Amino acid sequence: MIEICRNLKIPMNGSKFQLRDRIMYFLDNDGKVQATIKKKPKSKFNWSKETLSLSTPLTDNVSFGQNFRKFMTLHLGDEFSFNTDFMDWAKANSGKTMQDAIDMWRALENRKSDKSFRRDIADHNMMNQYLRDFSDDNPQLSSDIARKCWHLKRRLPMKNGFVRYEKSDLKLK
Repeated sequence: MIEICRNLKIPMNGSKFQLRDRIMYFLDNDGKVQATIKKKPKSKFNWSKETLSLSTPLTDNVSFGQNFRKFMTLHLGDEFSFNTDFMDWAKANSGKTMQDAIDMWRALENRKSDKSFRRDIADHNMMNQYLRDFSDDNPQLSSDIARKCWHLKRRLPMKNGFVRYEKSDLKLK
């Protein structure tokens, strides 16, 4: 996709889904380039060097590097791990404290004890969503068969660029 962007002389930065959307916009709008707005963080807080405490506020430039991990592991133990739900919450809750982050991580982890709980899968994680949908529809089939169908399906042209499971995928050769 970067090569396509280069040939079209449009910006080449961003995720593959941003590139896909940019290319589709360009082709659908007579060569117009979609405006990209990048919001700069206001905070100058250095998450990798500052000493963190329970009262440290989350900022708009929160970074989940070694310093953040070390702090969370110190307060939660070795069971701490990052997940997208937690990181999305932290990014969206500027002004909350690290104590609030610890409490939220615990609340998110407690959902795992609910047998009916299933985390949402982000749109850009198409393979994970495909494998879950395949498995839900075909519990008797192996994950190897699901992955084989995924690899065959993703080679096909998709109208909107998203690969989604369909019952007919079992017939792919």
